[in-house]
Amino acid sequence: MRALSNIVLSCLERDRLESELSEARTRGRNLSRLRHLTPPELAALDQRERTAHARLRDHDAEHGCQR
Repeated sequence: MRALSNIVLSCLERDRLESELSEARTRGRNLSRLRHLTPPELAALDQRERTAHARLRDHDAEHGCQR
């Protein structure tokens, strides 16, 4: 039973991380449509997306619950 709860928890965590990545991508896309972004803003948005992607990739590697 414990193994099943770990799978469910890690899948919930994966869902959260997927949502975080999606939000980072959407935010960057929407902001760039609204106005010209400065290089520091672009760098911050890019870093946020790369971090979210890395966290999702690390989670998949650790828990093996990728879809």
